[in-house]
Amino acid sequence: MTPKTRAFTHACMFVLFAMFAGHCSIAAAQALPRPAEFYFDEDASVAAPIVAIAGEDEATIEQLVRLMERGGRHADQAVAQLAHLSMASGRTDTGLALYARARGKAAEGSLRLRALLWNQGWDLYRAGQVDAALSAWMQAYANRIVHPSWVPPTFALALWKLDRRDEAVAWYAAAVRTYPDRWSNPAALPGLLPDWSEADRTSLAEVLAAWRQDPPAWP
Repeated sequence: MTPKTRAFTHACMFVLFAMFAGHCSIAAAQALPRPAEFYFDEDASVAAPIVAIAGEDEATIEQLVRLMERGGRHADQAVAQLAHLSMASGRTDTGLALYARARGKAAEGSLRLRALLWNQGWDLYRAGQVDAALSAWMQAYANRIVHPSWVPPTFALALWKLDRRDEAVAWYAAAVRTYPDRWSNPAALPGLLPDWSEADRTSLAEVLAAWRQDPPAWP
């Protein structure tokens, strides 16, 4: 067993003794809402990685585990970062358990909970669990006063992957209504979505092409 594996195992055991596996999943989301007209809000406190200590090597993981065990100011960030690193390394069960622990300590409706759901959504998506990812993102967006700019392209990507093509185009249309000069041009996608993979930008370009072919009316 490598030191990194031991560190992840330690993190997992710290959490799993207090949890049942069934508590680790994202709850079923409410029905997908109808797109709003515009989505101007940046939502930087939600749509960003949760990082307690920069890095992902063995030493960083060990520091994160110690932070998690001690509690204190950055413990919750450490749990979320360990969850992400676990899922990124293929330890999905460990990651889901850690995310569940982090969500359990976040107040309902708080920006902290929404940030956890946004991050878990991307980790689920990258693990091939697109339905669960969409549920997480829907919960991150639910009952917001603001209309975050990340919502239309992210929902459109997930819906396209789920072969819900008309819904994907409808959500993409909300991005175009908000910033027509940005989202109507496929060449702009790398600059708009620098953290997305090339494959995901290509998928979103397919949604854009479908939107161009038959733009849905508003409202």
